[in-house]
Order: sequence, then structure tokens, then C-alpha cells
Amino acid sequence: MNARFTVGLTGGIGSGKSVVARLFAERGVDIVDTDQIARGLTVAGGAAMPAVLAEFGAGFADEHGALDRARMRALVFSDPAAKARLEGILHPMIRDAVYAASLLGTSPYVIFDIPLLVESGTWQSRLRRVLVVDCPEELQLARVMQRNGLPQAQVQAIMAAQVPRQVRLAAADDVLDNGGELAALAPQVDRLHGLYLEMAAAHARNN
Repeated sequence: MNARFTVGLTGGIGSGKSVVARLFAERGVDIVDTDQIARGLTVAGGAAMPAVLAEFGAGFADEHGALDRARMRALVFSDPAAKARLEGILHPMIRDAVYAASLLGTSPYVIFDIPLLVESGTWQSRLRRVLVVDCPEELQLARVMQRNGLPQAQVQAIMAAQVPRQVRLAAADDVLDNGGELAALAPQVDRLHGLYLEMAAAHARNN
């Protein structure tokens, strides 16, 4: 996908993936956030909006012309076919935008922050390494309830819509344990950063 060494970062909701991405960014690593790119495609005037509205109808735009996220979320959560239709529009655009964004960076390797990396089934062939941020499911549940103020049943439904923890771990080349104190993350990030720098150097020599 890119001349630089590529790492895919993923994790279930509440795993702490965003914190880990920030720690890598603090070490000078370029981070390409696929969620941020997707949001940019569906703001008012976003590149994906004409196709989304043609597919789903004008009622899926809010009063400003951006995607009505709550309405779309409710639809795709209850209708797998609608979810596939939306992904058919967004995913090719996201991949193109991720590629373009990755060309702008300068760090020896680039991290693609992809919440649904395993679920999508299309990213792993484009990555040199997959890093999963992991924690016990009961901790995910507690974190999201506290952070988002959501009831337990709603958080459990969101978690159930993602791949099971063991499936995500099976897809990992590297696992970062975020089941403990925040301070325990930095040493793990330092170790992986060193590993990825070595791998990126070897990749650069061979390409």
C-alpha cells in the first residue's frame, strides 16, 4: 500500500486504542486515523455524501447537509444489508484517502488507526503488522459506560457487534496489554516503537 512500513492499530471499544495512538504520535510516528477520514467524507459537502444520499435518501442528511449519524447508526445496526451498502460507498473512499494521507508523513513507519480492522476483512493484506490493544471485556464495558454515560445493555450490544476478543487477538502480530494502570502502557509502546523502527529500516533496505 505504501513504500513505508505500515502498522495497523486496532482494538475493541474501550480498549484504550486512542491513548496508544497518542503515545506513538508523541514518539514522532505518523498516525492516519480512519475514523477521522470517514467523518470528513460525510460532513456537509463531503465527498461521500452525494452517493450516500442517492443510496439511502435525503432523509439521511441532517439540517446542515452532513450525514445524520444517529439515524444511519440505527439503520446499519439493525440491517446488515444496509451496513454493507454503506461500507460499499465509504470503504473505497477511505482506503484512497488513507493512502493519500500516508504519503504526506515523514516518520520511518506509519500507523493506520483502524477500529474495524479485523471486521473489514480488507485491511490486513495492506499492512505489514497488526497491533491489537487488548483488555478484559468487563473492563471495556466499565470504561465505555463511564466515558459515554451509556447503559450497560447498549454497550454490550456495541461490543457484540464487533468481532469477539479472541478473534481480534488471533489476527494480531503484536498485542499491547491495557488491562492495568495507564503508566504500564508507555514501556510497552517504547518496546514496540523500537521493534517497528528496526523492521522499518529493514523494509527500507529491501525496497
